[in-house]
Amino acid sequence: MRRLEGKVALISGTARGQGRAAALRFAAEGALVVGGDLLHEAALETQRLVGEAGGTALTPGPLDVTDEASVRAWVQEAVDAFGGIDILYANAGAVRFGAVDTQPYEDFTFTLRAELDSVWLAAHVAWPHLVRSRGCVLTVGSTAGLTGSLTNQRTAHSASKGAVIALTRQLAAEGAPHGIRANCVSPGMVDTEGSRGDLLAADHPMRTIARHIPLGRVGLPDEVVGAAVFLASDEASYITGANLVVDGGWSSVLPG
Repeated sequence: MRRLEGKVALISGTARGQGRAAALRFAAEGALVVGGDLLHEAALETQRLVGEAGGTALTPGPLDVTDEASVRAWVQEAVDAFGGIDILYANAGAVRFGAVDTQPYEDFTFTLRAELDSVWLAAHVAWPHLVRSRGCVLTVGSTAGLTGSLTNQRTAHSASKGAVIALTRQLAAEGAPHGIRANCVSPGMVDTEGSRGDLLAADHPMRTIARHIPLGRVGLPDEVVGAAVFLASDEASYITGANLVVDGGWSSVLPG
């Protein structure tokens, strides 16, 4: 028996990286995946890959996770297609890095909207359906929400991810009377298209971070998604309000 057999899983940010990995893995575990991304063509390619692997996925249209109308349409498409929602995986996000004294306020608010408001908005819209299914919410935090950094100027990112972790705990509290579980997965450095373009780029001071990770390497999207599958499954039926850190031990041995 697959771990998510027959569950309807809303997954945002499925165009690439951890979102694409999540769509493929959740479908392989038997979930009916409803994906979405602003990068719609890439999200459709993810849908194709899911189908090619024998899974079921739907990608209704371009998804803007910071726009209420777009999120409502996305959620309704899932309900219309599959009758309800069992899992909300609020994965999508975007970040603009910068120091507190130089980052434009526009970049700060952009990051909070993309990384924090998007999580609240998805949960807000999906909540009535999760109440009916006694479903679960998965959020994506970060080690940036747990510690500061000497090598990455990230005030907005740290603020938003710390808030996502706190929001997840509050969702767990408000969801418990309805049988809704809410948990967060907080990755450390993960090798994705996005990280290779900035934090792992040849000219970035964090490019050598693997030297400071106890397991000696950066993570892979599938390793983060594996933690999410566990938290979404019945194996985690007594886990809610948790923040599962997936970082190769990096945050346990700071500084580094």
